[in-house]
Amino acid sequence: MGEPSLIGCVGRLLVGTRGREGVGEVLLTVRGSREAYLAWSVEPLPRGAEVLVVGVRGARTVQVEPWAGFGLWVNSAEVDEFGEGED
Repeated sequence: MGEPSLIGCVGRLLVGTRGREGVGEVLLTVRGSREAYLAWSVEPLPRGAEVLVVGVRGARTVQVEPWAGFGLWVNSAEVDEFGEGED
C-alpha cells in the first residue's frame, strides 16, 4: 500500500494538477533516483510548481500541497530533462 517514505518529499510538477477535477504528475527523488508519480491536490497547481508530498493515495500516487520551501529545485533543468520544463 504505497510508500510512506514519500511523505515529506519535495518535488516539482511535470504536469499541473486540476484540484479535485484531475490528477497531475510530480517528479520526486526516491532511493537516489528521480521517479514520476501521479499527484493529486485540493486546489489546482500549475506545471513547474514546487510541491510537498503530504500523503500517499496508493501505488505511485501521492497527495501534494504547494511548497515555497528552501529552493530545493534551483532551476527548471531538472524538469527539462523529461521534456516538460519551461518553454
